[in-house]
Amino acid sequence: MAQTQPLEAQLLREAAEWRLISTLFSRPTEDWSSAIRATGSELTDPSLKDACAAALKEGSEGVHHSLFGPGGPAPPREASYRTTLQLGYVLSELETYYGSFGYTPVTEETPDHVAVETDFAAYLCLKQALAAALGRSEQAEIARAALERFGKDHLSFIAEPLCRSLEHSGVRYLELASAALLERVGPPESTETAAENVAEQLVTIQDATFSCGT
Repeated sequence: MAQTQPLEAQLLREAAEWRLISTLFSRPTEDWSSAIRATGSELTDPSLKDACAAALKEGSEGVHHSLFGPGGPAPPREASYRTTLQLGYVLSELETYYGSFGYTPVTEETPDHVAVETDFAAYLCLKQALAAALGRSEQAEIARAALERFGKDHLSFIAEPLCRSLEHSGVRYLELASAALLERVGPPESTETAAENVAEQLVTIQDATFSCGT
């Protein structure tokens, strides 16, 4: 009989998958290929392993900018897909999410860039794993619920249109990365998220004690 994978190990695996997706959506820099190799070596997901192999062959700044740059066919920012919410509200909500968990993006990209949002998802998985390892079930549940809500409130609005834009781009690693993102968060449940419900969720996060480290 197969052994059940410990929760902490499962969460670390999920965090690595999210981190890889974030790296795939990031601009290829000097250390980009090394990061792809390092993260990819830890994964078992066949689709993401294929994405790693393709990225090492296809990835370049030129390819990245041709798809994600100004006027490109695949806008990487959430604001591009939020037609009824003002940019300031979207950014404010993201900053509240990030600040509530002590997350500081280490990137040149805007807070609503898909690479930043998926990196935050990886960070929440790590938060949950750490809390679970320390026996802090309440904090682990807060991180789990926040990731689920963040996926619905933000990532789902990027995932579906970005996947459609990239599926025929001819850049396999980004096709696979966008498909992996959509598989994890699905399409948005509604046209726009109800602002008052989001506000209530963020107040709950801010009021909770979450001191298991950044």
